Amino acid sequence: MNKILTSIISLILIGMLSCSGNSNSTNQKQAANILSDTANYTQIQWLDSIHDFGRIKYGENVGISYTFKNIGKKPLYITAVHPTCGCTIADYTKDAVLPGQEGMVKATFDSKHGAPGSIRKSIVVSSNTTNDANFVLAFTGTVTK
Repeated sequence: MNKILTSIISLILIGMLSCSGNSNSTNQKQAANILSDTANYTQIQWLDSIHDFGRIKYGENVGISYTFKNIGKKPLYITAVHPTCGCTIADYTKDAVLPGQEGMVKATFDSKHGAPGSIRKSIVVSSNTTNDANFVLAFTGTVTK
């Protein structure tokens, strides 16, 4: 059952990557190869996965960083990072994260893409891991007028 679920998720991610205007075909092929090579999956540990940036004024941007660690025995690859809204831009460690090493996912939230008030946004991170292969990072805060 786990292999079937992994295959389905891999196919969905490959489809998502192929629709992404920002990715070139080489990156798509590399991500597809990494996701299909289940023998080389590893394990990830998120050192922080939820952030509260506090209060910012409408129109300001805020940066958020998340750290993860490869706790497995194979190189860890982040294959895709998808913010769930257009108000957030994300970047991530593109190189292999070797066992015992750490990597980052960084995001920038632009508050002028919504109304003032409490916000809760998320970012889906896909990786070649047996645990948390499609992990959801979150951030919260308040945008004031």
